Amino acid sequence: MTDTATSNLGRITSAEIASQPECWARAHEQGESRPAGLPAPGERVLVLGCGTSYYVAGAYAWLREQAGHGVTDALIASELTGVVRDYDRVLAISRSGTTTEVVQALRALPAGVPVTAVLGELGTPVGEAATDIVDLSYADERSVVQTRFPTTLLTLLRTHLGATGAEVAGLIEQARSALAEPVTTPTPRQLVVLGTGWAAPLAQEAALKCRESAGLWAEAYATGEYRHGPISVAGPGTLAWSLTPLTPVQVEAIEATGATVRQGTRDPQAELVAIQQHAVAWAAAGGRDADVPVHLSRSVVKL
Repeated sequence: MTDTATSNLGRITSAEIASQPECWARAHEQGESRPAGLPAPGERVLVLGCGTSYYVAGAYAWLREQAGHGVTDALIASELTGVVRDYDRVLAISRSGTTTEVVQALRALPAGVPVTAVLGELGTPVGEAATDIVDLSYADERSVVQTRFPTTLLTLLRTHLGATGAEVAGLIEQARSALAEPVTTPTPRQLVVLGTGWAAPLAQEAALKCRESAGLWAEAYATGEYRHGPISVAGPGTLAWSLTPLTPVQVEAIEATGATVRQGTRDPQAELVAIQQHAVAWAAAGGRDADVPVHLSRSVVKL
């Protein structure tokens, strides 16, 4: 494949990745306006999503509880059981607004529970099942692979939890720094993304981007869990990329396998941007187009 052909691969996804600083700035403004339907302090909240949306839900649940705003559970929409705990509000995340598992989960909720839908596309079934809607259509994407929609939502939610303008401005600058860095890391045989706390779900999201975009063997773990079994697969050709700091003992254990360790120095959300860029570049290096991921569509509708 020629250099020109390779450079054309993943152009749409790359443009959407590059647009994140502007989207985050808008999300901060939106969050400061206190959109109706976002959970109030003290509410018991269930956050539903599938795939990327579920990983954002997990990060938000951790951040909200640590901020003292109340009980927050994240659940894969398809795994909602017949017995639902007593929640004051349900937050449903769906870029397309058409995800059938989310629609079915909302229909299965007890009557009277307020539902807030966070959507990239309005006038859709998820929105019709909600009592409140948070409009993120400005962060919607042409690409099947989600990049700016989830991080824009996370910025909005972090603002709603109290992130200041200065903090978000710093986050945006870190994202710009990540975007400005060239991708020089060759495609690994295996990628392992690690993270602690709210970064553990983001590690799952980062690994998912590399599977979707590049078809890469990519796994993710809470940092402390990695040495409880998964490290046995590591070896030369493994890249262990941590979104949060590692201890010297952890680094030594991973490097002893022959793996390469990369520790992010940015906010985990900004470090995710760097991995998004690598996912597209690794895809192109292998002749894959991140704009046309294999076996995927914008939304899972038929079950």
